[in-house]
Amino acid sequence: MTDQTSDDGRRAELTANLRQVRDRIERACVAAGRPPEAVTLTAVTKTYPASDVLLLAGLGVLDVAENKDQEAAAKAAEARAAGVRLRWHFVGQLQRNKAKSVATYADVIESVDSLRLTTALDRAVAAVRDEPLEVLVQVSLDGDPDRGGAAGDDLWRVTDAVASSDGLRLGGLMAVAPLGWEAGRAFERLAELAGRLTTAHPGATTVSAGMSGDLEAAVLHGATHVRIGTSLLGMRNSLR
Repeated sequence: MTDQTSDDGRRAELTANLRQVRDRIERACVAAGRPPEAVTLTAVTKTYPASDVLLLAGLGVLDVAENKDQEAAAKAAEARAAGVRLRWHFVGQLQRNKAKSVATYADVIESVDSLRLTTALDRAVAAVRDEPLEVLVQVSLDGDPDRGGAAGDDLWRVTDAVASSDGLRLGGLMAVAPLGWEAGRAFERLAELAGRLTTAHPGATTVSAGMSGDLEAAVLHGATHVRIGTSLLGMRNSLR
């Protein structure tokens, strides 16, 4: 099989998957009484090659999420070399010593969950960027410290710190439905927190929630961005 044949086959696969995902988003929006354009599809491309990122860009998917700095930096560089402008989201748990690297290519960091990370990112932005970096504060809906996210009063301390920093712009909230929780319950709670946030910070309207298995519940409860990996790109190879 030639490389061109392989590319054509993968493009056809991604095209079909994308159509199905967009149909799901549209149906979810109709059910929620929301316009389909109110929800942005973010492709979670971790473990997949940069070639898939470029194929998705050709299909109109320009928001891309990664969770490891080394992999994300390499893919962002390859996309730039190809002349493709994407909106890069970093969604993994971010170590403070990686803040400067991530700040060089990310457009949005969705996993800020502590005051120390907020400070590190603010300093990193001052060193490597001329424009503010958009931040979503990750919410821990169940308070589990192993899964990342800020809970209780810590959530509001972090959002206020991001909003008052010079180099960061508070975009909104991100959350993952906790294991064992019904998705509707999780995203209803997130919607309550998002409403409280916009009361204090009216511009922080982004709500990143919902993945391949629960995007409908997320859209029903006001998600503005859904993060889709498996339904779009297929099952990941666990050996990668």
